[in-house]
Amino acid sequence: MKYLKQATILFGITMAGEFLNYVLPLPVPAGVYGLFILLGFLCFGVIKVEEVSEAGDFFLDIMPLTFIPAGAGLLNSMGQMRDILVPLLVITAVSTVFVMILTAKVAQGLVRRPRKKEGI
Repeated sequence: MKYLKQATILFGITMAGEFLNYVLPLPVPAGVYGLFILLGFLCFGVIKVEEVSEAGDFFLDIMPLTFIPAGAGLLNSMGQMRDILVPLLVITAVSTVFVMILTAKVAQGLVRRPRKKEGI
């Protein structure tokens, strides 16, 4: 029953993200809205991590399976991508390196950030 409650919370937040995607005229995927909603709820204490951790771990464990249909779709459209394969590979490599560098810089900034002492 605990897992059902946790999954319901996560799916409810996902549906709220879908609703925001429908209402707001911004080019932002619904999943991103849902992630920001979840982040806000976790940061402001509306939801505690323990209330969604097991279901979240389960969804992270099965996440690679969700990429199988997308990979199959890419393989099916390989003939159409042959003309742009070199630019596609260059863009993919450059953007991957950019994301890795940006992630490392943000992580370094967070680690080096002075922490507030508790109880003050």
